[in-house]
Amino acid sequence: MIRKILAIILLPIFILACGKENTESKKIQGDKFLFGTHIAITIYDKDEAAAKKAMEAAFNEIERIDHKYNSKVKGSLIEQLNSGAVKKVTLDDEGVYLIQNLKNIYELSNGYYDVTIAPVLEVWNFGEKERSDVPSFTELQEALAKVDFTKVILDGNELYYAQDDIELDTGSFLKGYAVEKAKGVLKDMGIESAFISSISSIETINTKPDGKSWRIGIENPQDPKKLLGIVELDNQGMGVSGDYQTYIEINGKRYHHILDKSTGYPVEGKKMIVVISDNAFLSDMYSTAFFTMHTEEIMEFAEKNNLEVLIVDNNMNITRTEGMKFECAK
Repeated sequence: MIRKILAIILLPIFILACGKENTESKKIQGDKFLFGTHIAITIYDKDEAAAKKAMEAAFNEIERIDHKYNSKVKGSLIEQLNSGAVKKVTLDDEGVYLIQNLKNIYELSNGYYDVTIAPVLEVWNFGEKERSDVPSFTELQEALAKVDFTKVILDGNELYYAQDDIELDTGSFLKGYAVEKAKGVLKDMGIESAFISSISSIETINTKPDGKSWRIGIENPQDPKKLLGIVELDNQGMGVSGDYQTYIEINGKRYHHILDKSTGYPVEGKKMIVVISDNAFLSDMYSTAFFTMHTEEIMEFAEKNNLEVLIVDNNMNITRTEGMKFECAK
């Protein structure tokens, strides 16, 4: 049985209202289906027309990134490389920035955060097809032979693969980058209070009009119908990865989609990781990469790099950095 959590049914992240809203500011909301999910924007502003114009520009920016880089969008730069339609693409500064950051996170995780993992995901069928048995050792080894980020070559601004069957998957980072860029568009157009959500990636501009932080409800990974607790954001970006977001069930056992590239099996030991920083793009990547790292390593890195991190292990024990504003659900 395949189970995929859909945004319209169960949200991994809830925005919670709190306090009185500033009556001088109007609340303008909108959503659009991009990256295969619903992306929502909430703006507080006195000028409704200006807010709507800014919102449209922000959605256009997200759509631009979706069409330009998304590995699942036909004709995107990455899809063309993956399909073999071209052997090499020329990147602009933005594309170079994306690939360089992927390399940085790959090295941070000692190679375990690897965006060429797509062949193994396909073996597990985290998609439309059902799988009745666990992949065999041979299946996994054949797929793992196609996983190697070191074969993704960035030479100046030229991107190509040093191995024919390599594919780059943008699923673990591109939404976070798009949300981050949308925030920049809103700020450039004068918006001073806003909230952007692509389910597992969130960005905020400043606080709510009443001066209070944005309060975000985090789902309980053991029972997503309930809240684990509430975190607060103030002009920050957040990324969430969990074993409950996308998974399949085989013979009554659940297998989630965050995979260990050394075995081809789901990473063990953690149920959820929440990362808050000043950049939703980095938070998105870190939340996935940290799944593959030891808790001590994560905490040490987080403290040195001004990150707020919350980790929920398999026994529902919570570890968090001192700066994480987290309130347990009652």
